[in-house]
Amino acid sequence: MASVKPLQAAPNLIELSIGGMTCASCAARIEKKLNRMDGVTATVNYATEKASVTVDGDVTADDLIATVEKTGYTAALPPPPQRAGDPAEQAQPADELHSVRTRLWVSIALSVPVILLAMVPAWQFTYWQWLSLTLAAPVVVYGGLPFHRAAWTNLRHGAATMDTLVSLGTLAAFGWSLRALFLGTAGTPGMTHPFSLDIGRTDGAANIYLEAAAGVTTFILAGRYFEARSKRRAGAALRALLELGAKDVTVLRDGTEVRIPADTLEVGDRFVVRPGEKVATDGVVEDGSSAVDASMLTGESVPVEVGVGDAVVGATVNAGGRLIVRATRVGSDTQLAQMAKLVEQAQTGKARVQRLADRISGVFVPVVIALAVGTLGWWVGSGAGWTAAFTAAVAVLIIACPCALGLATPTALLVGTGRGAQLGILIKGPETLESTRTVDTVVLDKTGTVTTGRMTLVDVTPADGEDGEELLRTAGAVEAASEHPIAQAIARAAADRHGSLPAVDGFANAEGLGVRGTVADRTVVVGRLPLLRQDGLTIPAAVERAQQAAEAAGRTAVVVGWDGRARGVLAVADVVKPTSRQAIAGLRRLGLTPVLLTGDNETVARAVAAEVGIDEVIAEVLPADKVDAVKRLQADGKVVAMVGDGVNDAAALAQADLGLAMGTGTDVAIEASDLTLVRGDLMAAVDAIRLSRRTLRIIKSNLFWAFAYNVAALPLAAAGMLNPMIAGAAMAFSSVFVVANSLRLRRFTTVQ
Repeated sequence: MASVKPLQAAPNLIELSIGGMTCASCAARIEKKLNRMDGVTATVNYATEKASVTVDGDVTADDLIATVEKTGYTAALPPPPQRAGDPAEQAQPADELHSVRTRLWVSIALSVPVILLAMVPAWQFTYWQWLSLTLAAPVVVYGGLPFHRAAWTNLRHGAATMDTLVSLGTLAAFGWSLRALFLGTAGTPGMTHPFSLDIGRTDGAANIYLEAAAGVTTFILAGRYFEARSKRRAGAALRALLELGAKDVTVLRDGTEVRIPADTLEVGDRFVVRPGEKVATDGVVEDGSSAVDASMLTGESVPVEVGVGDAVVGATVNAGGRLIVRATRVGSDTQLAQMAKLVEQAQTGKARVQRLADRISGVFVPVVIALAVGTLGWWVGSGAGWTAAFTAAVAVLIIACPCALGLATPTALLVGTGRGAQLGILIKGPETLESTRTVDTVVLDKTGTVTTGRMTLVDVTPADGEDGEELLRTAGAVEAASEHPIAQAIARAAADRHGSLPAVDGFANAEGLGVRGTVADRTVVVGRLPLLRQDGLTIPAAVERAQQAAEAAGRTAVVVGWDGRARGVLAVADVVKPTSRQAIAGLRRLGLTPVLLTGDNETVARAVAAEVGIDEVIAEVLPADKVDAVKRLQADGKVVAMVGDGVNDAAALAQADLGLAMGTGTDVAIEASDLTLVRGDLMAAVDAIRLSRRTLRIIKSNLFWAFAYNVAALPLAAAGMLNPMIAGAAMAFSSVFVVANSLRLRRFTTVQ
């Protein structure tokens, strides 16, 4: 049976777990520092929080860790892998998410009253400003602590990111509000912010910006929570892979069957695999014969016949008889563990996607800081006094604080992902959206993606003078006693057409060839041609031609015979889904080139490709080869999307620039992907790419208007002419515009 190529780890490859990163630019900074070391080539992935480092020379892991720590972050060698379900494995990401969620809910509860009081003058009672201060202080200090920490780290290393902008803006707004309350006139009982739209210079002594400080912190924190929730799933594909393995196994000890945990198996142990059970680990069959369903690992739609001396792979399912297997590989040496390693490597090496906001802020933040300093110096130099100068400088920082920017991505993501969920499309994060923009090639798995993944009777060809219905009814009666998926497909079709089937006596399974049984006093043989010849049945030329034609069309041919003669051929195949051809046409309209990638044989693959309209086919590939196939396309300059549903697709889904998993597939494939298509319909892939591209366009337009508002208002702030009510109204308008723009995604419809 097909197997997975053993993964050879490079001796000079070191992986590090990185801590303290808050944005994609953090990963870029660490990568830049590591690559400056002699003989070091590093890739740092923000999503997985890992660095993959190739060293050439005497550089050690300790040297790499020291460099990362000097950059302001933490690094450590990753702990050894643990079994799925181990509490130690899941505690840390769960705690991280809990912390962000707690900060978010506390900030929302406290900042909503602050914003309402500031925006509605009629609600500004006698001491409203002091209540606002009491509520806003925990939001700025506790809720905004992650941003302040990150800003301090960036400052120590001469860098500026979105965190710098958020921290500066919120602290400036909060700090000036404190000054106005304690040293100015803003703390006077009965003080209100009257609604006024005039532009005029003010010394700022009565202006407070607590709603800006609390609101911006909460909005940005909401975006950070959704990001943390998405990142938490980064290791879920590996956990799901480990969950696929058998949990318990029956081993033979001194001739007695003993049930033990599967992870305690040792090389050389003999264990029993009953029909329907998973093979506990990689091994060799020592007794028995059966059909093993390896489709989730290899992608082959037809179960593999195994007997004494044949190799079997852990986590595959025994679809037939009882097997006794001797373990040859256990633990991290198994093919399942190797596939987990492939997925992890593909995720770690995935192309980094810088966030649009971070890219823009890399230029915007230094400009704003320089403008604020310049404003302060100009006003002081012009003799206007320190109060007016500080008012203008702080106004620059406040107006630059990205309130609408905090909503730009989260709201579009929220609406876009919500609409996607209604349509059966689950989008994992902003990186996914950016990937869809540049994709030009879509690689499609065959089994379960383009096809149904289930064997189905597609044709009945009786010999001359035979009745096709009688042929199917008789064959179905015999096959009903077998557990083989092909036999079940024939039995199911016969039962659908004829209801109850005749009784069978003397049923016998011919290892790897077919079955025999007595139906209505006739000995019926169903299987491959060699079985019928072995039993002395005559094979008419027409039957032989029908068998050859079925196989040439990529189908599995089952010959049926009784009373010394072959009576006809039944063709079984994994049929194409009804919408697959329409979906391929839809992908082409989006400018994508479809490629069929499968572990099945060339004949079957070509037949399916021709049926749905795909020109390029890559067949007979193992799981590791699927990753290589995606890498080859990427090396040729292609931006690759991968659509799959099986365990064997997981590593390729992770390697691809955009991974789309069919929701009807395995948890491993779903976790390793960027998009999940709940409907299990390939048309959903077309809709998913359309929705993702539309959502990305909305996010980009939101970002443009969010920054445009800042840029337009900055000259007014620098001129000292920014009335706080106008600032609040402008900030509110920009936020409302961003929300309204995002809500347009609710009108997205599927391709009919």
